[in-house]
Amino acid sequence: MHGYSGDKQAYLTRLRRIEGQIRGLHRMVDEDAYCIDILTQVSAATRALQAVALGLLEDHIAHCVAHAVNEGGPAADEKIKEASAAIARLVRS
Repeated sequence: MHGYSGDKQAYLTRLRRIEGQIRGLHRMVDEDAYCIDILTQVSAATRALQAVALGLLEDHIAHCVAHAVNEGGPAADEKIKEASAAIARLVRS
């Protein structure tokens, strides 16, 4: 079971909304919308994806990492490294 399982439907709803935003961006470009309007929508879609990523990261730390730390051993170290790498990727994006 994954850490996000309890919120799976909420994540799916958010991702469907983001998918709609992306389709809207495609339509805006296809219809030659004003550049700044497109950039504004790109920024909104980016923030929405970041919110999903942060939620998944919180769920991962609270569930998967916490469980591995409670178990101890090399699996705990690996989960901590994995979470740190995910955080680094989010910071760079």
